[in-house]
Amino acid sequence: MAGKPIFHYLNGRGRMECVRWLLAAAGVEFEEKFIEKPEDLDKLKNDRSLMFQQVPMVEIDGMKLVQTRAILNYMATKYNLYGKDMKERALIDMYSEGVADLGEMIMHLPLCPPAEKDAKLTLIREKTTNRYLPAFENVLKSHGQDYLVGNKLSRADIHLVELLYYVEELDPSLLANFPLLKQALKTRVSNLPAMKKFLQPSSQRKPPTDEKIIEVRKVFRF
Repeated sequence: MAGKPIFHYLNGRGRMECVRWLLAAAGVEFEEKFIEKPEDLDKLKNDRSLMFQQVPMVEIDGMKLVQTRAILNYMATKYNLYGKDMKERALIDMYSEGVADLGEMIMHLPLCPPAEKDAKLTLIREKTTNRYLPAFENVLKSHGQDYLVGNKLSRADIHLVELLYYVEELDPSLLANFPLLKQALKTRVSNLPAMKKFLQPSSQRKPPTDEKIIEVRKVFRF
């Protein structure tokens, strides 16, 4: 029997959190080996465990996978969260990329210089309410189904619900005009048994990046 996937990353959200969410939704247990100091990262590099000299890295099925999208694609396929055919997969990819666009902006906000933070936050609010959330709300409205693609849970739903939690952390009012996202999809996915467990305080879900920014700067030397 194959062992649990092993995650190599900081003890924080960053580019690994979406992978944690995906495996949690699939009901798959995983282990984490945290990179806590520069020497930990150097060791992985010197061991040739990091193809491009960067994390995240996941050990799974005899591989050491790097690059977040590659990791997500493999796991979504392995755990049947990637649609039933090429058309569904194309839609899932399109929606996931849209989620990633806004998610990147939110992820980088804590690293933003203080003088620029208000302007960045204003831009995030504008794109959240005028571009990204209306698009996803319209997808659900257009077909009247429970999930974004094929009326079945996919990685796109998981990534989107993760994003909705981050938007809510920024400003809960940003979700007010999107009932199909907030009251329907977010509630539905959050109430799945595996996700309900992951959303508990004692889980492997990580806190907001603001609380980890000093550790990030220390490990990556910036």
